Amino acid sequence: MAISKAIILFPFLCFLPSTISILHAPSPLVCNETEKHALLSFKHALSDPWNRLSSWSAQEGCCVWKGVYCHNITGRVVQLHLRNPCTSDSEISCDGFPLGGKVSPDLLKLEFLNYLDLSGNNFGGIPIPSFLGSMRSLTYLDLSAASFGGLIPPQLGNLSNLNYLSLGNDYYSLLYGTQLYVENLSWISHLSSLVSLNMNWVDLHKEVHWLESMSMLSYLSILQLDFCELDNMISPSLGYVNFTSLTILSLRGNHFNHKIPDWLFNNLSNSLLQLDLSANSLKGHIPNSILEFRYLNTLDLSINQLIGQIPECLGQLKRLELLSLGYNSFDGSIPSSLGNLSSLWSLSLLNSRLNGTLPSGLWLVSNLEVLLVGNNSLVGIVSEAHLKKLSKLKSLDMSSTSLIFKVKSNWVPPFQLEFLEMSSCQMGPNFPAWLQTQTSLWYLYISKSGIVDIAPKWFWKWASHIDLLVIDLSDNQISGNLSGVLLNSVYIDLSSNCFMGELPRLSPQVTELRMANNSFFGPISPFLCQKLNGKRNLQILDLSINGIFGELYYCLTYYQSLSHLNLGNNNLSGKIPDSWGSLFELEALHLNNNNFYGVIPPSLRNCTSLGLLDLSGNRFSGNIPSWTGEMTTLMVLSLRSNRLIGNIPPKICELSSLIVLDFAYNSLSGIIPTCLNNFSSMATIGTKKDHFSVFEYHSAPMNDDQENLMLVIKGKEWEYKSILKLVRTIDLSSNGLWGSIPTQISNLSGLQSLNLSFNHLTGSIPDKTGNMESLESLDLSRNHLSGEIPQSMSNLTFLNHLDLSYNNFSGKIPSSTQLQSFDEVSYIGNAQLCGAPLKKICPEDEESPHTHAIEESKEGQEIPWFYIGMGVGFIVGFWGVCGALIFKKAWRYAYFQFVSDVNDWMYVVIAIRWNWLHNNLRIWKCGRLEKRNIRMMKLSTQLESHASLLR
Repeated sequence: MAISKAIILFPFLCFLPSTISILHAPSPLVCNETEKHALLSFKHALSDPWNRLSSWSAQEGCCVWKGVYCHNITGRVVQLHLRNPCTSDSEISCDGFPLGGKVSPDLLKLEFLNYLDLSGNNFGGIPIPSFLGSMRSLTYLDLSAASFGGLIPPQLGNLSNLNYLSLGNDYYSLLYGTQLYVENLSWISHLSSLVSLNMNWVDLHKEVHWLESMSMLSYLSILQLDFCELDNMISPSLGYVNFTSLTILSLRGNHFNHKIPDWLFNNLSNSLLQLDLSANSLKGHIPNSILEFRYLNTLDLSINQLIGQIPECLGQLKRLELLSLGYNSFDGSIPSSLGNLSSLWSLSLLNSRLNGTLPSGLWLVSNLEVLLVGNNSLVGIVSEAHLKKLSKLKSLDMSSTSLIFKVKSNWVPPFQLEFLEMSSCQMGPNFPAWLQTQTSLWYLYISKSGIVDIAPKWFWKWASHIDLLVIDLSDNQISGNLSGVLLNSVYIDLSSNCFMGELPRLSPQVTELRMANNSFFGPISPFLCQKLNGKRNLQILDLSINGIFGELYYCLTYYQSLSHLNLGNNNLSGKIPDSWGSLFELEALHLNNNNFYGVIPPSLRNCTSLGLLDLSGNRFSGNIPSWTGEMTTLMVLSLRSNRLIGNIPPKICELSSLIVLDFAYNSLSGIIPTCLNNFSSMATIGTKKDHFSVFEYHSAPMNDDQENLMLVIKGKEWEYKSILKLVRTIDLSSNGLWGSIPTQISNLSGLQSLNLSFNHLTGSIPDKTGNMESLESLDLSRNHLSGEIPQSMSNLTFLNHLDLSYNNFSGKIPSSTQLQSFDEVSYIGNAQLCGAPLKKICPEDEESPHTHAIEESKEGQEIPWFYIGMGVGFIVGFWGVCGALIFKKAWRYAYFQFVSDVNDWMYVVIAIRWNWLHNNLRIWKCGRLEKRNIRMMKLSTQLESHASLLR
């Protein structure tokens, strides 16, 4: 943010005097006719769908046209401000009112033009015109985020008067395939007057000497090379980096896979104000020499691989305003010296493996607006006493820590938060009443925060009246009746709580609503058919695992933006309306475990974006529709536990992207299609991530969520969520399928689970089953399969669940570590099967007396050869050593010297030990003698005493 402000202010400061003289002309200026015609030709080459240039009329002088500025004396055009007015300095996409088309070379006729700004427009990937390099009067050129593409013309190096150059693209331009690149940056060194350079998102990976080229710009003050594919910030050929004027250096998002270079501290210490090296894979420690940046106000080293402790010396950078060190691998606690940074307004230490407590001095930094310490091993109690000085606080993140946020119920915070992230942080058990004092909050994320309470009525009214975009209360034990409550936020997650009553009302702006795993009860039709004032924007709706009942009506078609719908595990009934075929944006549909019946409506074939279809656990009947093979985007198809009949349509094989096929527990018959090898996503090991966008959708602004699916794999039911995209399974069990297992199925080398149990399959297991190298679970039990188990199955090294029971297999179980590791139950019910782990011994493994005699005879023949070999080995070894000592004089001396040294050492050791033993023995004997004398004296004394008594 600070960098962006500096970039905005810089050009205005540079051109303030000329701008004042231009904009405050005392009388109307007369436009030069040649320049006027040139500008009209320039306009004609552009596309202007929003009529931004409507004032550019032949009837008016060009000096009064919008965006055109003339010199107040000569009337010559000196500046063109054609920046997209919607373009903001944030990275949020803003289409606005872009110009397009081509940039006409008639601009060359504007001889005195010194300022040209075409930023934020959309030129559709055309190259930057090379003729711009001939406009020698230019001092300011901004073509950033204008969707130019291709090679940056080196002719721009002719602009020797240029002070400001911005060619940077943005992330959204890359999405449309319009990226700029450079093969050689030597031309940049000719821009000797350059003060500010922005080349963000320009591909510079071919230029290995970028640092040398940039260091020749002695007046350079601002350098931005973010996301430029740079891979080295250390130049061995460059002894000195001439950046003595640099105040802002931003190199984030590159690939500097090394430590922080020393040159940063050698000649930037007196000038640098802002340093951003985030997201660069930097390694090593933060050096103590960072203290050299005595004027630094912004330091961002986040998203790297830095280790060690955060240096205490950071607390001596008194001018520091923004410090971001999150997403590294530090150890130790947060330095207490950070409490000395009185100017600090933003501190981010997210996900950095820090431990201990929050330093007490940190609560005294009264300028702090952003405090992000989540995802660390922090402990302790945070009370209202800690927060009383932070009156400017706007963003607070203590999520995923062991901190306890403990405040009084009547606490009134001294701040107004905009962002609050406290998930997996203890806030409960009471609902935080202090939230109602926060009127600027737009992001509220308090899932898994230990709240066991009733949501107060004021909360819903408060949430609907402020601009609260995100509400996440999930995974608590919050209760309350939401009947009649109006939900007004854009993203709402109330899942896994104890809410009850009928479903609430929605405002049109709700984009995502997740209320799964609650106790809602009532008909679904009033919720779907409620009247809304405005277009419905709902994209994600999850009402699964509740007590909702009733039939689905056409009302759902009002939600044309719907992409993910989950109504599973409820008591819904009836048929799927044909009108649902108009939900063209639908990508995932879960209707599992309800009471739907009838045929699968053919109108669903119109949902051409559908990637996941889960209709399992219902009462659907009829045949599997052959048109499902036309839904080429389908990746998951689950029709498990229904009443489907007929054959598996061969057209199903056209679903090349399919990774989950589950038709288990139906009444299907016929043969298994021989074309299953057309499932190319199962025939390959590993698939590109971008194929799985249906499983990963953007939830709240900072959280990715995944689709979930219940699957029976390895004999147990599992819920797959984040790893669903990695699953490859086919389950056709518990049907009436007959015929043989198609040999083509062996080509599915990426398949992980295959279940064909409880059918009427015959024939043998395909010989090339061992080619299915990713197979982890194989269940062929309860069929009529016969023949031997293929030897190739011993190659299934990942197999950890196998069930071949109750078939007609025969012969010996192939020998392999994998197949012998299973219990006997995996093979039970095959009378002709033998070999480990079964107790039945195969005939070929039984030993006869004749065989034993032959083996003994062979063993007897081998014994003489054993002794012969041993004797030869002894002779060769003996003369190999002795021969070397006889013929090699130096070795002989060394050997006998070694023997002599060992002999001396052993003599000394034995002598010392013997002396020690002898002394100890003598002491022991003397001790015994002394003890005996003492006893004799005591005995003599006793006898004398006794004798005197007798006398």
